[in-house]
Amino acid sequence: MEIKDSGARREFETGAVRDIADGKGRCDLLPLDVVGYILDDDVFIYINNYVRFGGIEDLRSAFITFILLNKKGWDIFTSVLEVSKQYEEGCKKYGDRNWEKGIPIHCFIDSAVRHYLKYKRGDNDEPHDRAFLWNIQGAIWTHNNKPELIDLPFAERNNGDDDINE
Repeated sequence: MEIKDSGARREFETGAVRDIADGKGRCDLLPLDVVGYILDDDVFIYINNYVRFGGIEDLRSAFITFILLNKKGWDIFTSVLEVSKQYEEGCKKYGDRNWEKGIPIHCFIDSAVRHYLKYKRGDNDEPHDRAFLWNIQGAIWTHNNKPELIDLPFAERNNGDDDINE
């Protein structure tokens, strides 16, 4: 299954490009702790904790929790292989290693939450499970390799003074 493509692009200062976000909502601005509480869903709680406090372990927990609850019964290795298909499709759409140029981290969180909601809703118009995991991996990579692109509440509070690898 291919990833959807509107044909419209947004380009970041780094040169990276992604599909346009207008009209899709801003899932990164949702009170994810409240959403997680209402839906009794730990994945939202983990993502919220990352957005608010910056603990990279919370993104790992969201990734692992998703795999454990995935309807397809993927193990960790199958999950990584499935995500590699998302990278392959992304290369066709944006070029090799486009994401490594640098995308603001809120974009990964926004897209991850949107894909997670669509996956939970049962949408099958594209591989939302793979897309969720891809975006979580992108957020983790950006957190560790492009700290200047961390544009979330914890970064504003900390002014980048914390060790980003803990």
